[in-house]
Amino acid sequence: MAGAVTVSELLDDHVVLDLECLDRLYFNAYVPNLQVSGQVVTFMRDHLRCPIPSPAIMTKIGERFRAAVAAFAESGNIPVLRFKGDDRQIDLVRPYWQHATGPGVVAIGVAQEFQRVFTARQRPSRDPKVRLFGFDKADRRVTVYYFYVRDADFGPGFIKMCSYFPYPAKVWVNGHEWAKRQAAKAGIGFSELANGFASCDDPAGLQAVCDQLGPAHIEVFFERWMRAVPTPLDDADRAAGYWWELSMRQVETSRTIVFDAPRRARAFFEATVADNIDIGRPDEIKVIFDRRIRSDTKGEFATKVVTRGTDVTINAFYKHSRIKEYLKQGRALRVETVVNSPTDLGCQRRLVNLPELQAKARAANRRLLEVQRAGQGCAIESALFERISQPSLEEGQRTGALRFGDPRVMALTGALCVALVATVGFTNKSLRALVSGLLGGPYGRAQMTYDLRRLRLKGLVVRVPHTNTYTLTPDGLKAAIFYTKLDHRLLHPLLAADQPPAPPPLRAALATIDRTCTDYIARAQLALAA
Repeated sequence: MAGAVTVSELLDDHVVLDLECLDRLYFNAYVPNLQVSGQVVTFMRDHLRCPIPSPAIMTKIGERFRAAVAAFAESGNIPVLRFKGDDRQIDLVRPYWQHATGPGVVAIGVAQEFQRVFTARQRPSRDPKVRLFGFDKADRRVTVYYFYVRDADFGPGFIKMCSYFPYPAKVWVNGHEWAKRQAAKAGIGFSELANGFASCDDPAGLQAVCDQLGPAHIEVFFERWMRAVPTPLDDADRAAGYWWELSMRQVETSRTIVFDAPRRARAFFEATVADNIDIGRPDEIKVIFDRRIRSDTKGEFATKVVTRGTDVTINAFYKHSRIKEYLKQGRALRVETVVNSPTDLGCQRRLVNLPELQAKARAANRRLLEVQRAGQGCAIESALFERISQPSLEEGQRTGALRFGDPRVMALTGALCVALVATVGFTNKSLRALVSGLLGGPYGRAQMTYDLRRLRLKGLVVRVPHTNTYTLTPDGLKAAIFYTKLDHRLLHPLLAADQPPAPPPLRAALATIDRTCTDYIARAQLALAA
């Protein structure tokens, strides 16, 4: 059996396919001109020509829509599935997708779900014979319809339509399924790996196909099926400006790395999980997602390792979103950034912003692998440790030590870890801000200048010619990560392990070691005295 390899060795020498692609895509569909109560009144009074806006109008439209769905299913001989609360809908529908021989609606699902809809309340009226109504949004349990389709371009997908005003909808498609069909049309040979690719005759061509998927293709899918299935609004409503637009609800951006030797991949991934159990810490997350994290930033900063049988997934969270990493069918590394709120990455929600969001999510996937690559390559030899941890004479100049455990040095190396993925390097000012934040106290320009001099003379950073920018050297990268890992992962837990919340067995074991060492020293001193 081949031995375990490092991240760098695996990614540099054992990859047969490296592919970035949009994965599962989930969109909200909403009618922009029906989002507040005043717009509802305008729709009923000015567009529908109803002098008194009332809930009866909503009821009439809803009943007409439900009747249209029933007639559509009957005329097309389309199965109607009535979902219960505990049903796993995707499992019930999958056989209909698989047995479909061509494009079309393969099944219609009916469920009762909570939706944000308009409710009516009676308002005071000067004329007791006239009933006036106001409209407010509230969560109500109403009927929704799932139109499960098999599309010529996207394969399986669905549109979910609420039967109650203002008729919110959802759209789901799969980017990998789209890429498979486009690759086949382009004559690119490939083999599948579940929801992805295992091999490909033309990796560059396949990546170009994946890069093409964008808002226009989603719009075409949406318009095609909104024309094909019943909807509560018709062409006259659309002509008056009452139609659905799409916004991003959940976007999964994946990177799939297929290895030439799957047996090595599992050993590597198990080591990666063990070595990155703290990947969800705020200082790690802000590097991966490239977002500023303050003390009041909301969200769960944690690492969760999920095990299902022999499959392991490592998750790290940022606000509403997360990044996850797992082995796909034991032979491919899958990294996915799952964005549940585009604003987490500084993007707007409208569909037109999908390319920007995808670029930022791909960058997060890349930075995760860079952090892991750097983290596994931080072994530090004795000569290097002695050079940086002791005063030395460098380039004819006496250079101060970077002693492990010194708060200022630990803050400095921690800041270098944060800056290691900055492709353009760092400056005195940018690094000083990081060090000051980690120190939690004042840290001036002169101190930063002195520390940069120490780092440069000891060969840990180099200055970019003709600029005020610095970059880490390979030795600097190793030293920064070694100091930080040793401090965070060994010394802090060990020094805190003799008291709660450390488990009693661990505290008892440490107490035994302490007594044994004390007795050994005492006996040695007695022997010397004798």
